[in-house]
Amino acid sequence: MRKLPDFPWDRLAPAKARATHHLDGIVDLSVGTPVDPVPAVIQDALRAGSDAPGYPLTHGTTALRDAAVGWMARRLAVPSVAPASVLPVLGTKELVAWLPMLLGLGPGDQVAIPAVAYPTYDVGARIAGADTLVAAPEDAAELISTHRPKLIWLNSPANPNGRVAPLAELRAVVAAARETGTVVVSDECYIELAWEAEPVSLLHPDVCGDSHEGLLAVHSLSKRSNLAGYRAGFVTGDPALVADLLEVRKHAGMIMPQPVQDAMTAALNDDAHAAEQKERYRKRRQVLREALEHAGFRIDHSEAGLYLWSTRDEDCWATVDWFSERGILVAPGDFYGEAGARHVRVALTASDERVAAAGVRLAGS
Repeated sequence: MRKLPDFPWDRLAPAKARATHHLDGIVDLSVGTPVDPVPAVIQDALRAGSDAPGYPLTHGTTALRDAAVGWMARRLAVPSVAPASVLPVLGTKELVAWLPMLLGLGPGDQVAIPAVAYPTYDVGARIAGADTLVAAPEDAAELISTHRPKLIWLNSPANPNGRVAPLAELRAVVAAARETGTVVVSDECYIELAWEAEPVSLLHPDVCGDSHEGLLAVHSLSKRSNLAGYRAGFVTGDPALVADLLEVRKHAGMIMPQPVQDAMTAALNDDAHAAEQKERYRKRRQVLREALEHAGFRIDHSEAGLYLWSTRDEDCWATVDWFSERGILVAPGDFYGEAGARHVRVALTASDERVAAAGVRLAGS
């Protein structure tokens, strides 16, 4: 295993300490952790499933896999997923970090990631001992053709910048990957949080035709259902790849607890709570966007997801300090790669009261 980078959020400690001293308290917009209650329908399912003395199935219950298939057809217009091709995971960060190794990648192999990206894509390559290639998303198809990586990560809507990949771009990536044998993995954990553009799943027929060969899509319930504390997600796509992952995970004991499987089933079968949560985020987004623009910030991309990718065309750490002086904590863009060094990521995941407080402070700047 190659040396892993320092955990980036540890570097925010001085700014957090400064923000905490604000007379009205800190407004923490640096992380994307949900703060709203777990919906009652999910809590009820967790309680009902709590008498679970036996070992759960690594592949998940039939009800859970059927719920995932139904959700993808209903919400993403992906009709052709078989229940056998759904595999629950212990939160998608775990899958992202271990996927290259689980797929057999190692030294000498290459993993391609976006130029501005969730740090765990790079961490997963390092754990496997593979090399990381970096490219702007619009150049991904060309990178596949020229470098022939074993695996490429897509992320649409993207963390941190909220970019939504156009349909033509996704098609080009799939076409190039099928020429080279590259596995394409799309992290789609924000796909239901669209604001100004409609994301399309990698597994949609308009992207990949009638075949999911060589393709995987990763889905999380942390954001849509406030389930970050439950560690609930799933991966689906190519039946052969999912079968390989299932075999490894059975041997390794990577099993979602049965009560969480029951809770996840309820969450995937219920769209009403997700719509209510999205409306909360829409209102918070409006408050923060207006306040940031009033304070002189430009918002780039951010057409979907839980963040506002904000800049004043200065070093991101200078911007972090500016916010911390006003009692607001944000994430520096260089956490997500050198290409983010002049942006900060502002999360929508704070209470209505704290978001309103941030709006007042920014309006007075």
